[in-house]
Amino acid sequence: MLKIRAAVPADVTTIHTLVADLAEYEKLAHEAIATHADFAAALFGPAPRAFCDIAEWQQDGVSVAAGMALWIYNFSTFRGRHGIYLEDLFVRPPFRGRGIGKGLLVNLAQRCVREDLARLEWAVLDWNTPAIDFYRSLGARSMHEWTINRLTDEPLARLAASAATR
Repeated sequence: MLKIRAAVPADVTTIHTLVADLAEYEKLAHEAIATHADFAAALFGPAPRAFCDIAEWQQDGVSVAAGMALWIYNFSTFRGRHGIYLEDLFVRPPFRGRGIGKGLLVNLAQRCVREDLARLEWAVLDWNTPAIDFYRSLGARSMHEWTINRLTDEPLARLAASAATR
């Protein structure tokens, strides 16, 4: 049986482990440098800016963290309303095929409707065909005309240190 709940501070180790498992699956373990303290501060500090839902699979009186959805609010200037950006959706391999990923997405979609949010969006690696097929089966559409850009580390610091020009 599936139960989805908001993460609590006692879940930090579980969240950290799930993110590490996701990074391994995505062949990006070398980029997963977040610590327990980072997750504790971001999710449960005085002014949290990130949120996490935990999917628990309950069977024979035992509850196991089977997956998670880690998300933030974003904003659509074109729609003039907030939305949700799903940073990570992950279901542990032994629990796949039980509706857990869909349950996590349904939970977020319900939040969007309840809070009158404009959209729910996320990125998916172009090689992850099972995920792409799953998202399409739910009615999601790929935004092929958009290219994600990112600044991190030295390029981010260099831009921040540069003088603004007019």
